[in-house]
Amino acid sequence: MESTGFSPWLVMLVQTFAVLFLLLVAVVVVVIAAVWVLDRNQTGNAVLRNFPVIGHFRYGFLRLGEFFRQYLFSSDREEMPFNRAQRVWVYRAAKNADNTNAFGSTRDLRGEGVPFFVNAAFPALGDHHVEPQPVRIGPYAREPYDHAAFFNISAMSFGALGAPAVRALSHGAAKAGIWMDTGEGGLAPYHLEGGCDIVFEIGTAKYGVRTPDGKLDDTKLTAICAHKQVKMVSIKLGQGAKPGMGGLLPAAKVTPEIAEIRGIPVGEDSQSPNRHLDIGNVAELLAAIHHIRELTGKPTGFKAVFGDMAMIEELCDEVRRRGIESAPDFIIVDGSEGGTGAAPQTLMEGVGLPLHEALPALVDTLVVKGLRERVKVICSGKRITAYDVAWALSMGADFVNSARGFMLALGCIQSLQCNRNTCPTGITTQNPKLQRGLVVTDKSEKVANYAKNVMYEVGIIAHSCGVDDPRQLDRTHCRVVGDDGISVPLVELFPYPVAPGAAERLSS
Repeated sequence: MESTGFSPWLVMLVQTFAVLFLLLVAVVVVVIAAVWVLDRNQTGNAVLRNFPVIGHFRYGFLRLGEFFRQYLFSSDREEMPFNRAQRVWVYRAAKNADNTNAFGSTRDLRGEGVPFFVNAAFPALGDHHVEPQPVRIGPYAREPYDHAAFFNISAMSFGALGAPAVRALSHGAAKAGIWMDTGEGGLAPYHLEGGCDIVFEIGTAKYGVRTPDGKLDDTKLTAICAHKQVKMVSIKLGQGAKPGMGGLLPAAKVTPEIAEIRGIPVGEDSQSPNRHLDIGNVAELLAAIHHIRELTGKPTGFKAVFGDMAMIEELCDEVRRRGIESAPDFIIVDGSEGGTGAAPQTLMEGVGLPLHEALPALVDTLVVKGLRERVKVICSGKRITAYDVAWALSMGADFVNSARGFMLALGCIQSLQCNRNTCPTGITTQNPKLQRGLVVTDKSEKVANYAKNVMYEVGIIAHSCGVDDPRQLDRTHCRVVGDDGISVPLVELFPYPVAPGAAERLSS
């Protein structure tokens, strides 16, 4: 007779799962009850005291909201710091994918502050983009630097970035023919690995070139600049996201390797001073520039975020007294919209001039003081698309640096985890498990593609405007929408100043 009952082992399995389920339910009930009692009796949080247990969902939603908004709730043009349309443009440029669109732009061309370019009636025939020509930086240095690419990698230190990210940037920069700024964390082997040109940055803590008491170690700096790849030295006075405050590297990111490169203790928070201990005025800044340039033979300049141009006016006057060769070879102006791994919200949102004011103010001050040709202007601050970069060139920049644009090219998803060592794409973390997601060979190609496509499309804009070099774009080629929805030329908003001697030349 054939049995129709269940097998004993199946019955036992069902009973076991039933017991485990009941046990799990009991544990959940006990935990919820305990949380309810704790929430109800604590005094520090009114929401949890009034709504025990369920009040915790509020904090979960706050935490997850930054992820879901960019995918489900925000439109293509409303997110900050970079909206979806901007990020998608960078992703497609990095993949070398078709970046054409159909049916018209989703960009509101009537919004206040929107820039657009004025095309020429009869642009040149032939290729529909133009190539940049080399620009010499540091004519009075023993090793001046000639560089054509106007779009380069801005300061991001090893420590803030993990080794795979630095390696990918180094290889990608070499493929694209652009420079890579080390940031203030010293020179790591990963910067050199790809063979790209390097700008070595000296931060206020002088990481990598410091004595035990935080002063400049000439021997260490000479050894770093002996590398042929190191083309320039940048003295960091400040950055746009945190003017007047030094960099902070959390203890979780201070690995033995990073500590060795920077010359700091392992596993401790590393806070840079808010300024260089030996640079407290313009005279000391020019002295430091002269010393480093003579010591290394490399073009030397500085990076700063400005509140006004009083310091630049004083610097130019001091240069005139000392001689034109004493001028900084370049100035990197960082707008207050610049990014960083960690900064107080107050400084990030409320201190310093944004780039659209600081850049023309710097350029015009150098023109008035007769030093515009001597001092090259590099800008940074939220320049990630071709028209962002073209705007900066038309304002007078010689070069444009980008950090977050290249982070997006590496695969950044704007998850806002840079300061937590939990970056899900492996870029801004020292966690090997998360770094595993960043494949250097793949990401280096994307870095190179992104840089090349930005410069190519700026070349398209320049060709459309009828100029032969992207750096020939000027304030007559770009218009900006005002608060009434009508655009005005940049040259009306920021008129060109009269250079010294220009009036005499015109009258003669």
